[in-house]
Amino acid sequence: MQFKEIIGQENIKQQLIQTVAENRISHAQLFLSCDGSGALPLAIAYAQYINCLDKKADDSCGECSSCRKYERYIHPDLHFSYPFFASKDVRVAVDVLEEWRSMLLADPYFDIDIWRSKLSAENKQANINIAECHDIIKKLSYKAFEAKTKVLIMWLPEYLDKEGNALLKIIEEPPQNTLFILVANNQEQILSTLLSRTQIVKIPKLSYAIVENYLMEGHGLPENQATEYSFLADGNLIEAKSLVSNTQNENADKFAEWLRMGYGNRVLDLTGFVEQIAGWGRENQKNFLKYGISFLRECSLLLSGAEALVKLPPRVLETAKKLATHVLDLNMADAIISELEQAHYHIERNANPKILFLDVSLQLVKIIKFKTLPKGTQYIYN
Repeated sequence: MQFKEIIGQENIKQQLIQTVAENRISHAQLFLSCDGSGALPLAIAYAQYINCLDKKADDSCGECSSCRKYERYIHPDLHFSYPFFASKDVRVAVDVLEEWRSMLLADPYFDIDIWRSKLSAENKQANINIAECHDIIKKLSYKAFEAKTKVLIMWLPEYLDKEGNALLKIIEEPPQNTLFILVANNQEQILSTLLSRTQIVKIPKLSYAIVENYLMEGHGLPENQATEYSFLADGNLIEAKSLVSNTQNENADKFAEWLRMGYGNRVLDLTGFVEQIAGWGRENQKNFLKYGISFLRECSLLLSGAEALVKLPPRVLETAKKLATHVLDLNMADAIISELEQAHYHIERNANPKILFLDVSLQLVKIIKFKTLPKGTQYIYN
Protein backbone atom coordinates (compact mmCIF):
# COMPACT_ATOMS: atom_id res chain seq x y z
CA MET A 1 0.00 0.00 0.00
CA GLN A 2 1.30 3.44 -0.93
CA PHE A 3 0.66 6.73 0.82
CA LYS A 4 -1.17 8.03 -2.25
CA GLU A 5 -3.88 5.38 -1.77
CA ILE A 6 -4.77 6.70 1.70
CA ILE A 7 -7.58 9.23 2.03
CA GLY A 8 -6.44 12.53 3.55
CA GLN A 9 -3.96 12.64 6.47
CA GLU A 10 -1.40 14.60 4.43
CA ASN A 11 0.33 16.03 7.51
CA ILE A 12 0.76 12.60 9.08
CA LYS A 13 2.11 11.17 5.81
CA GLN A 14 4.69 13.94 5.62
CA GLN A 15 5.64 13.42 9.26
CA LEU A 16 6.20 9.69 8.71
CA ILE A 17 8.22 10.25 5.53
CA GLN A 18 10.35 12.77 7.39
CA THR A 19 11.28 10.24 10.08
CA VAL A 20 12.65 7.95 7.37
CA ALA A 21 14.52 10.76 5.59
CA GLU A 22 16.14 11.84 8.86
CA ASN A 23 16.81 8.26 10.02
CA ARG A 24 14.95 8.70 13.30
CA ILE A 25 12.45 5.86 13.15
CA SER A 26 11.33 4.90 16.64
CA HIS A 27 11.41 1.11 17.03
CA ALA A 28 8.00 1.01 18.80
CA GLN A 29 5.21 3.34 17.72
CA LEU A 30 1.54 3.60 18.62
CA PHE A 31 -0.77 4.95 15.92
CA LEU A 32 -3.73 6.27 17.90
CA SER A 33 -6.91 7.19 16.04
CA CYS A 34 -10.67 6.86 15.80
CA ASP A 35 -12.33 4.23 13.62
CA GLY A 36 -12.26 5.07 9.94
CA SER A 37 -9.35 7.52 10.11
CA GLY A 38 -6.95 5.32 8.16
CA ALA A 39 -4.48 4.36 10.89
CA LEU A 40 -4.03 0.76 9.69
CA PRO A 41 -3.47 1.74 6.03
CA LEU A 42 -1.01 4.40 7.22
CA ALA A 43 0.93 1.80 9.24
CA ILE A 44 1.16 -0.52 6.23
CA ALA A 45 2.17 2.30 3.85
CA TYR A 46 4.80 3.45 6.36
CA ALA A 47 6.28 -0.05 6.62
CA GLN A 48 6.29 -0.39 2.83
CA TYR A 49 8.04 2.96 2.47
CA ILE A 50 10.72 2.01 5.00
CA ASN A 51 11.55 -1.18 3.11
CA CYS A 52 11.12 0.18 -0.43
CA LEU A 53 14.23 -0.39 -2.55
CA ASP A 54 13.71 2.75 -4.63
CA LYS A 55 12.11 5.35 -2.36
CA LYS A 56 10.70 8.53 -3.85
CA ALA A 57 10.56 11.83 -2.01
CA ASP A 58 6.89 11.42 -1.14
CA ASP A 59 6.08 7.72 -1.50
CA SER A 60 7.36 4.20 -2.09
CA CYS A 61 8.00 3.25 -5.71
CA GLY A 62 5.32 0.56 -5.88
CA GLU A 63 7.39 -1.40 -8.41
CA CYS A 64 10.38 -2.95 -6.64
CA SER A 65 10.25 -6.55 -5.39
CA SER A 66 9.63 -5.40 -1.82
CA CYS A 67 6.72 -3.14 -2.79
CA ARG A 68 5.11 -5.81 -4.96
CA LYS A 69 5.12 -8.24 -2.02
CA TYR A 70 3.84 -5.55 0.34
CA GLU A 71 0.98 -4.81 -2.05
CA ARG A 72 -0.21 -8.41 -1.64
CA TYR A 73 0.73 -8.58 2.09
CA ILE A 74 3.01 -11.57 1.48
CA HIS A 75 6.38 -10.05 2.32
CA PRO A 76 8.20 -12.52 4.61
CA ASP A 77 9.37 -9.70 6.90
CA LEU A 78 5.93 -8.14 7.32
CA HIS A 79 4.01 -9.66 10.23
CA PHE A 80 0.51 -8.91 11.51
CA SER A 81 -1.17 -9.49 14.83
CA TYR A 82 -4.86 -8.83 15.48
CA PRO A 83 -7.80 -9.97 17.62
CA PHE A 84 -9.25 -13.36 16.72
CA PHE A 85 -11.51 -16.04 18.15
CA ALA A 86 -9.45 -18.89 19.57
CA SER A 87 -10.60 -22.47 19.02
CA LYS A 88 -9.06 -25.91 18.60
CA ASP A 89 -8.26 -25.02 14.98
CA VAL A 90 -7.30 -21.38 15.59
CA ARG A 91 -4.59 -20.91 18.20
CA VAL A 92 -2.71 -17.88 16.88
CA ALA A 93 -3.42 -15.05 14.44
CA VAL A 94 -1.55 -16.67 11.55
CA ASP A 95 -4.19 -19.43 11.52
CA VAL A 96 -6.62 -16.90 10.02
CA LEU A 97 -4.00 -15.07 7.96
CA GLU A 98 -5.73 -15.80 4.65
CA GLU A 99 -8.95 -14.20 5.92
CA TRP A 100 -6.91 -11.20 7.13
CA ARG A 101 -5.16 -10.78 3.77
CA SER A 102 -8.42 -11.05 1.84
CA MET A 103 -9.95 -8.42 4.12
CA LEU A 104 -7.06 -6.03 3.52
CA LEU A 105 -7.09 -6.63 -0.23
CA ALA A 106 -10.84 -5.99 -0.39
CA ASP A 107 -10.75 -2.78 1.66
CA PRO A 108 -8.15 -1.77 4.29
CA TYR A 109 -10.72 0.50 5.99
CA PHE A 110 -12.60 -1.78 8.39
CA ASP A 111 -13.39 -2.06 12.09
CA ILE A 112 -13.65 -4.90 14.57
CA ASP A 113 -17.31 -5.57 13.72
CA ILE A 114 -16.54 -6.01 10.01
CA TRP A 115 -13.53 -8.19 10.83
CA ARG A 116 -15.44 -10.45 13.21
CA SER A 117 -18.21 -10.89 10.60
CA LYS A 118 -15.59 -12.65 8.43
CA LEU A 119 -14.72 -15.12 11.17
CA SER A 120 -16.56 -17.84 13.03
CA ALA A 121 -17.23 -15.94 16.25
CA GLU A 122 -19.93 -18.11 17.81
CA ASN A 123 -20.23 -16.97 21.45
CA LYS A 124 -16.56 -16.17 21.89
CA GLN A 125 -14.95 -12.81 22.55
CA ALA A 126 -12.11 -11.63 20.37
CA ASN A 127 -8.70 -11.26 22.00
CA ILE A 128 -4.95 -11.48 21.45
CA ASN A 129 -3.96 -14.38 23.67
CA ILE A 130 -0.76 -15.58 25.30
CA ALA A 131 -0.12 -18.11 22.52
CA GLU A 132 -0.14 -15.23 20.03
CA CYS A 133 2.32 -13.26 22.19
CA HIS A 134 4.70 -16.23 22.24
CA ASP A 135 4.32 -16.63 18.47
CA ILE A 136 5.23 -12.94 17.97
CA ILE A 137 8.39 -13.37 20.06
CA LYS A 138 9.32 -16.49 18.08
CA LYS A 139 8.80 -14.83 14.67
CA LEU A 140 10.75 -11.71 15.55
CA SER A 141 13.67 -13.66 16.97
CA TYR A 142 14.55 -14.89 13.47
CA LYS A 143 16.78 -12.89 11.16
CA ALA A 144 15.13 -10.87 8.41
CA PHE A 145 14.67 -12.87 5.21
CA GLU A 146 14.84 -10.09 2.64
CA ALA A 147 14.16 -6.62 4.04
CA LYS A 148 16.46 -4.49 6.09
CA THR A 149 13.71 -3.97 8.68
CA LYS A 150 11.32 -6.58 10.08
CA VAL A 151 7.91 -5.06 10.84
CA LEU A 152 5.15 -6.24 13.16
CA ILE A 153 1.85 -4.37 12.88
CA MET A 154 -0.48 -5.12 15.77
CA TRP A 155 -4.04 -4.01 15.13
CA LEU A 156 -6.08 -3.17 18.25
CA PRO A 157 -3.66 -3.88 21.12
CA GLU A 158 -6.61 -3.05 23.40
CA TYR A 159 -7.51 -6.72 23.01
CA LEU A 160 -4.32 -7.77 24.77
CA ASP A 161 -5.04 -8.72 28.35
CA LYS A 162 -2.34 -8.95 31.01
CA GLU A 163 -0.71 -11.58 28.75
CA GLY A 164 0.59 -8.61 26.78
CA ASN A 165 3.24 -8.16 29.47
CA ALA A 166 5.02 -11.08 27.81
CA LEU A 167 5.90 -8.71 24.96
CA LEU A 168 7.44 -5.99 27.10
CA LYS A 169 11.02 -7.22 26.92
CA ILE A 170 11.08 -7.68 23.16
CA ILE A 171 9.45 -4.27 22.64
CA GLU A 172 11.89 -2.56 25.00
CA GLU A 173 14.94 -4.41 23.67
CA PRO A 174 13.96 -5.61 20.20
CA PRO A 175 16.20 -7.59 17.84
CA GLN A 176 18.20 -5.38 15.51
CA ASN A 177 16.23 -3.62 12.75
CA THR A 178 12.82 -4.54 14.14
CA LEU A 179 9.87 -2.15 14.06
CA PHE A 180 6.68 -2.46 16.12
CA ILE A 181 3.63 -0.47 15.04
CA LEU A 182 0.58 -0.71 17.29
CA VAL A 183 -2.67 0.58 15.77
CA ALA A 184 -5.19 1.47 18.47
CA ASN A 185 -8.49 3.29 19.00
CA ASN A 186 -8.58 3.65 22.78
CA GLN A 187 -5.49 4.65 24.71
CA GLU A 188 -7.13 4.01 28.09
CA GLN A 189 -7.67 0.32 27.33
CA ILE A 190 -4.05 -0.39 26.46
CA LEU A 191 -1.77 -1.87 29.09
CA SER A 192 0.07 1.01 30.74
CA THR A 193 3.31 -0.99 30.70
CA LEU A 194 2.96 -1.33 26.93
CA LEU A 195 1.96 2.28 26.43
CA SER A 196 5.00 3.62 28.24
CA ARG A 197 7.32 1.83 25.82
CA THR A 198 5.92 3.33 22.62
CA GLN A 199 6.07 6.64 20.81
CA ILE A 200 2.52 7.87 20.23
CA VAL A 201 1.50 9.15 16.80
CA LYS A 202 -1.94 10.75 17.04
CA ILE A 203 -3.95 10.48 13.85
CA PRO A 204 -6.87 12.93 13.68
CA LYS A 205 -10.35 12.27 12.38
CA LEU A 206 -10.86 13.04 8.72
CA SER A 207 -12.43 16.40 8.07
CA TYR A 208 -15.97 16.67 6.71
CA ALA A 209 -14.56 18.21 3.52
CA ILE A 210 -12.22 15.27 2.85
CA VAL A 211 -14.97 12.70 3.40
CA GLU A 212 -17.38 14.74 1.30
CA ASN A 213 -14.87 15.00 -1.54
CA TYR A 214 -14.16 11.26 -1.34
CA LEU A 215 -17.86 10.43 -1.58
CA MET A 216 -18.33 12.69 -4.60
CA GLU A 217 -15.22 11.53 -6.47
CA GLY A 218 -15.07 7.92 -5.35
CA HIS A 219 -18.77 7.09 -5.31
CA GLY A 220 -20.29 9.72 -7.58
CA LEU A 221 -22.68 11.12 -4.97
CA PRO A 222 -24.27 14.52 -5.61
CA GLU A 223 -22.90 17.31 -3.43
CA ASN A 224 -25.93 17.63 -1.14
CA GLN A 225 -25.98 13.89 -0.38
CA ALA A 226 -22.21 13.74 0.10
CA THR A 227 -22.46 16.68 2.52
CA GLU A 228 -25.17 14.93 4.55
CA TYR A 229 -23.31 11.61 4.67
CA SER A 230 -20.01 13.24 5.64
CA PHE A 231 -21.78 15.00 8.52
CA LEU A 232 -23.38 11.76 9.71
CA ALA A 233 -20.11 9.85 9.42
CA ASP A 234 -18.26 12.44 11.52
CA GLY A 235 -14.84 11.71 10.04
CA ASN A 236 -15.33 7.93 9.98
CA LEU A 237 -14.72 6.68 6.43
CA ILE A 238 -16.05 3.22 7.35
CA GLU A 239 -19.36 4.76 8.41
CA ALA A 240 -19.45 6.91 5.28
CA LYS A 241 -19.04 3.84 3.07
CA SER A 242 -21.74 2.07 5.05
CA LEU A 243 -24.14 4.95 4.40
CA VAL A 244 -23.35 4.90 0.68
CA SER A 245 -24.04 1.19 0.42
CA ASN A 246 -27.26 1.68 2.42
CA THR A 247 -26.10 -0.90 4.93
CA GLN A 248 -28.86 -1.04 7.49
CA ASN A 249 -27.85 -1.77 11.04
CA GLU A 250 -30.50 -4.01 12.59
CA ASN A 251 -29.62 -2.62 16.00
CA ALA A 252 -31.64 0.52 15.19
CA ASP A 253 -34.90 -1.37 14.63
CA LYS A 254 -34.34 -3.85 17.43
CA PHE A 255 -33.49 -1.21 20.01
CA ALA A 256 -36.50 0.93 19.05
CA GLU A 257 -38.75 -2.12 19.38
CA TRP A 258 -37.22 -2.94 22.77
CA LEU A 259 -38.14 0.54 24.01
CA ARG A 260 -41.68 0.17 22.61
CA MET A 261 -42.11 -3.12 24.45
CA GLY A 262 -40.98 -1.45 27.67
CA TYR A 263 -43.32 1.51 27.13
CA GLY A 264 -46.23 -0.85 26.43
CA ASN A 265 -45.42 -3.05 29.45
CA ARG A 266 -45.45 -6.04 27.08
CA VAL A 267 -43.81 -8.47 29.47
CA LEU A 268 -44.43 -11.59 27.36
CA ASP A 269 -42.87 -9.91 24.33
CA LEU A 270 -39.94 -8.77 26.45
CA THR A 271 -39.41 -12.36 27.63
CA GLY A 272 -39.31 -13.54 24.03
CA PHE A 273 -36.89 -10.77 23.14
CA VAL A 274 -34.61 -11.76 26.02
CA GLU A 275 -34.56 -15.36 24.73
CA GLN A 276 -33.61 -14.05 21.29
CA ILE A 277 -30.85 -11.69 22.41
CA ALA A 278 -29.36 -14.31 24.75
CA GLY A 279 -28.41 -16.34 21.68
CA TRP A 280 -26.64 -13.54 19.84
CA GLY A 281 -23.19 -14.04 21.34
CA ARG A 282 -21.45 -11.62 23.67
CA GLU A 283 -19.90 -9.38 21.03
CA ASN A 284 -23.27 -8.82 19.35
CA GLN A 285 -24.86 -8.16 22.73
CA LYS A 286 -22.18 -5.57 23.54
CA ASN A 287 -22.62 -3.88 20.16
CA PHE A 288 -26.38 -3.72 20.71
CA LEU A 289 -25.90 -2.07 24.09
CA LYS A 290 -23.33 0.38 22.69
CA TYR A 291 -25.75 1.33 19.95
CA GLY A 292 -28.50 1.93 22.52
CA ILE A 293 -26.22 4.15 24.60
CA SER A 294 -25.25 6.22 21.54
CA PHE A 295 -28.87 6.48 20.38
CA LEU A 296 -30.09 7.70 23.77
CA ARG A 297 -27.30 10.27 23.95
CA GLU A 298 -28.55 11.66 20.64
CA CYS A 299 -32.06 11.71 22.13
CA SER A 300 -30.64 13.67 25.06
CA LEU A 301 -29.35 16.29 22.63
CA LEU A 302 -32.85 16.58 21.17
CA LEU A 303 -34.32 16.94 24.66
CA SER A 304 -31.77 19.67 25.40
CA GLY A 305 -32.75 21.64 22.31
CA ALA A 306 -29.49 20.89 20.48
CA GLU A 307 -30.95 19.25 17.39
CA ALA A 308 -28.24 20.77 15.19
CA LEU A 309 -25.68 18.54 16.92
CA VAL A 310 -27.60 15.30 16.39
CA LYS A 311 -25.93 12.85 13.99
CA LEU A 312 -28.58 10.25 13.17
CA PRO A 313 -29.74 9.01 9.76
CA PRO A 314 -33.14 10.48 8.75
CA ARG A 315 -35.19 7.34 9.48
CA VAL A 316 -33.65 6.84 12.91
CA LEU A 317 -33.84 10.57 13.63
CA GLU A 318 -37.60 10.45 13.16
CA THR A 319 -37.86 7.69 15.78
CA ALA A 320 -35.65 9.68 18.17
CA LYS A 321 -37.82 12.79 17.76
CA LYS A 322 -40.99 10.83 18.59
CA LEU A 323 -39.36 9.39 21.71
CA ALA A 324 -38.08 12.79 22.80
CA THR A 325 -41.48 14.39 22.24
CA HIS A 326 -43.86 11.81 23.66
CA VAL A 327 -41.96 9.39 25.91
CA LEU A 328 -38.59 10.44 27.32
CA ASP A 329 -37.25 13.27 29.41
CA LEU A 330 -33.62 13.89 30.34
CA ASN A 331 -33.87 12.06 33.67
CA MET A 332 -35.32 8.98 32.00
CA ALA A 333 -32.72 9.00 29.21
CA ASP A 334 -29.91 9.28 31.78
CA ALA A 335 -31.37 6.44 33.83
CA ILE A 336 -31.65 4.11 30.83
CA ILE A 337 -28.12 4.96 29.67
CA SER A 338 -26.86 4.08 33.16
CA GLU A 339 -28.66 0.71 33.02
CA LEU A 340 -27.19 -0.06 29.58
CA GLU A 341 -23.68 0.91 30.64
CA GLN A 342 -23.91 -1.37 33.67
CA ALA A 343 -25.22 -4.18 31.45
CA HIS A 344 -22.29 -3.72 29.05
CA TYR A 345 -19.88 -3.87 32.00
CA HIS A 346 -21.39 -7.14 33.23
CA ILE A 347 -21.58 -8.72 29.74
CA GLU A 348 -17.83 -8.16 29.39
CA ARG A 349 -17.43 -10.07 32.65
CA ASN A 350 -19.46 -13.07 31.46
CA ALA A 351 -22.76 -12.36 33.19
CA ASN A 352 -25.66 -14.69 32.37
CA PRO A 353 -27.28 -12.89 29.38
CA LYS A 354 -30.83 -14.14 30.07
CA ILE A 355 -30.83 -12.91 33.65
CA LEU A 356 -29.06 -9.68 32.72
CA PHE A 357 -31.31 -8.67 29.81
CA LEU A 358 -34.48 -9.67 31.68
CA ASP A 359 -33.44 -7.39 34.52
CA VAL A 360 -32.67 -4.51 32.12
CA SER A 361 -36.00 -5.08 30.35
CA LEU A 362 -37.89 -4.82 33.62
CA GLN A 363 -35.96 -1.65 34.45
CA LEU A 364 -37.08 -0.24 31.09
CA VAL A 365 -40.71 -0.89 32.05
CA LYS A 366 -40.22 0.86 35.40
CA ILE A 367 -38.50 3.87 33.83
CA ILE A 368 -40.48 4.35 30.60
CA LYS A 369 -43.93 3.10 31.55
CA PHE A 370 -44.18 3.93 35.23
CA LYS A 371 -41.62 6.77 35.29
CA THR A 372 -39.94 5.26 38.36
CA LEU A 373 -36.29 6.21 38.33
CA PRO A 374 -33.64 4.11 40.11
CA LYS A 375 -32.19 5.75 43.18
CA GLY A 376 -29.40 8.17 42.34
CA THR A 377 -30.66 9.27 38.91
CA GLN A 378 -32.77 12.22 40.00
CA TYR A 379 -31.16 15.39 38.71
CA ILE A 380 -32.17 19.03 38.76
CA TYR A 381 -31.85 20.82 35.42
CA ASN A 382 -31.95 24.59 35.12
